[in-house]
Amino acid sequence: MSSTAPPASEEAAIAANPQKPKQSLFRATQGDAGWRVAFWFLLPSLIGFLTFFLIPGLRGLYIAFTDWNLIANSGSFIGLDNFERLLNDDPQFWNSMRVTAWYVFLNIVSQTILSVTIAVMMDRLTNSIFVRGVMLLPYLMPNVIVALLWLWMLDGNLGVVNDFLGFFGIGPVNFFTDTTNVIPTIAGINTWRHMGYTALLIFAGLQTIPKGLYEAGALDGSTEAQMFRSITIPLLRPVLALVLVLTIVGSFQVFDTVQVATGGLSGQPGGPANASRVIYLYIFQNAFNFNDMGYAAAISVVLVILLLVVTVIQMRLLRAGESDLA
Repeated sequence: MSSTAPPASEEAAIAANPQKPKQSLFRATQGDAGWRVAFWFLLPSLIGFLTFFLIPGLRGLYIAFTDWNLIANSGSFIGLDNFERLLNDDPQFWNSMRVTAWYVFLNIVSQTILSVTIAVMMDRLTNSIFVRGVMLLPYLMPNVIVALLWLWMLDGNLGVVNDFLGFFGIGPVNFFTDTTNVIPTIAGINTWRHMGYTALLIFAGLQTIPKGLYEAGALDGSTEAQMFRSITIPLLRPVLALVLVLTIVGSFQVFDTVQVATGGLSGQPGGPANASRVIYLYIFQNAFNFNDMGYAAAISVVLVILLLVVTVIQMRLLRAGESDLA
């Protein structure tokens, strides 16, 4: 009969010279609480954040206080001159902000209403995975492809949409060459592309609402509209807050759709008459068309501050961190 207990001499040696147990870098132990494991998992993301966000961001912040020229790749420190220029002496900056605000408003309203409607219909009528996949298809297409597709379809002379409207006696509509139509048209294109993805986010939030609440509401004689107003919207508030924040930030960053749709058929990006010159396009033109990188960086800094303020206010007003389900 064999025994696994160490001999008495060995026990005495261990008691006299205790050693710490070996620790693995890839396995959490009681002593380190797993922080080493978390560090190794976060390291790739941390390297990417430092390389592509933090370091370029800090460099951009420095360039915002200089008269940096892109061709010369140099500039001298000029303090707050760039910020004073954009606030006091640049009507194009304020025009770009007004155009962007109009686009954001149209995009938020149309995308939120359509996405909530689609999500509720999917939740109440079908759980088909095929339907969810079809809804996500436009989001999988690159923005440039989407812009080219709609540019050809909405062309004033050759577009199939104007041919379709002609059957109903509606004359040709200048979607991209009319100052009144261009921003609503671009907002409609981006709404079409993103509403499926947004609807799926809201649909996921709807799955967390207990079905028993709807059954109780039906027994009380509540209509679908009453249950939507008193059950769905209040319990969906944290998800809606997240969706609104993502949509607003994404709407402020619209660029490629405007660049391709308004400049694709021998047009001027941001046209006609600067009616679609959003703030991102204005930053791009200052940096790479006018070679005024310092001024473009200053506008970018102002835009980042504006988005931070809007996001914080929105999260607080919508109480995004609280749930009525708790």
